[in-house]
Amino acid sequence: MISKNQIKNITRLKQKKYRQQDGLFIAEGRKVIEEFLNSTFKLVDLFTTETFDVDQEVIISENDLKKISCLTTPNKALAVFKIPEDLSLQSDGLILALDSVRDPGNLGTIIRLCDWFGVDQLVCSQETVDCYNPKVVQATMGSLTRVAIHYVDLESYLQKVDLPVFGAFMEGKDVYKSKMPKSGVLVLGNEANGISKAIEVCVTDKISIPRFGALQATESLNVATAGAILLSEFRRG
Repeated sequence: MISKNQIKNITRLKQKKYRQQDGLFIAEGRKVIEEFLNSTFKLVDLFTTETFDVDQEVIISENDLKKISCLTTPNKALAVFKIPEDLSLQSDGLILALDSVRDPGNLGTIIRLCDWFGVDQLVCSQETVDCYNPKVVQATMGSLTRVAIHYVDLESYLQKVDLPVFGAFMEGKDVYKSKMPKSGVLVLGNEANGISKAIEVCVTDKISIPRFGALQATESLNVATAGAILLSEFRRG
């Protein structure tokens, strides 16, 4: 059984201001929840239509699950976890930085890419979508448990970091003809506007993914797709 007050407290976590105020976020679906349960994230509540065999679980009906779910078709369970304290930012190795990436699906995919390519640090501008947005959490499929995400004044961070800063630009140097270092910061820009002028000033090396289509008509790549290609090239060296 779930109370009206619990429903209210959970559904308000769909909004960033309440997630920040309460220090909580929600995760849905057995696979995603199990990833968090097997990590250092602290479980607060678990509402499910089938048992997980944990102390905090409450078995509820599918109808009640619909009342708290962010999904069109609820996925068996919804859990509430504590947002962990921000760990110190380690400025070494390969770091990915995001300049105002706004789409939750893109951020979720980028977090999964970081997990896949072994990028431990993801640095986000304050304008980038919240990584604890329910849509982002869902899109990460658990990778959020293995990537440290930091929200910073990106311009200030890039001005101080003691690493080469690579930016993805249409007019940059062909990444396939470049030897990429093992350490550095790769900056990806906003879906519509790319890297902002303020951040562009901080970029030491502009790189691009060449177009091979005969008509050269495609304006740009999706930011997550571009991120996958560029991270692959960095790891390939």
